[in-house]
Amino acid sequence: MTAPDRQRRRRVDARHNSERVLSAAIEVFTEHGLEATIPEVAARAGVGKATVYRSYPTKADLVRELALLHLDWFAELAAAALEAARTDAYRALEGLLERVAARLAEDRLMVEVLSGVDGIEDERLDRQLTQMVALAREQGRLRQDATAMDVQVLVAGVARALIGLEIRDPAVWRRYARLALAALRPD
Repeated sequence: MTAPDRQRRRRVDARHNSERVLSAAIEVFTEHGLEATIPEVAARAGVGKATVYRSYPTKADLVRELALLHLDWFAELAAAALEAARTDAYRALEGLLERVAARLAEDRLMVEVLSGVDGIEDERLDRQLTQMVALAREQGRLRQDATAMDVQVLVAGVARALIGLEIRDPAVWRRYARLALAALRPD
């Protein structure tokens, strides 16, 4: 094998290992949240710790990458909900919260991401949620004083309570997401 062939093979192997590490990290952090460790990720990926550290020099770097993937998922979901909100903002918001709640029930890292991992914030999400709440108010489906922050606080409170109670049933999480949003309906 020539030197360029060996180098190309190493790059392919490195890329393959990096993909395995990221896939394993998603699984491990989904199960354990921020308590997950690099050795657990390496073991799940079938690689050594050094392989993980080559792609992600610190645990924080790996968590940041995972958080960005979660935020992208949420932003895509919220964009679709915002489009649907033009017709029925309350139902669109309710559907969004149900989908997020179902994921939170099973994904410990998603809980951490939405709570703010190392200051990672996504202005798209705030903007989309603010627009959906404004549309729901205009359509008479939410109280006139309802805000995006109200939705965030209510859902965060539900999430903390359900986590504390160690409830992982997505149906229960969806129910409480609907109840939290219903608190903002007009009298």
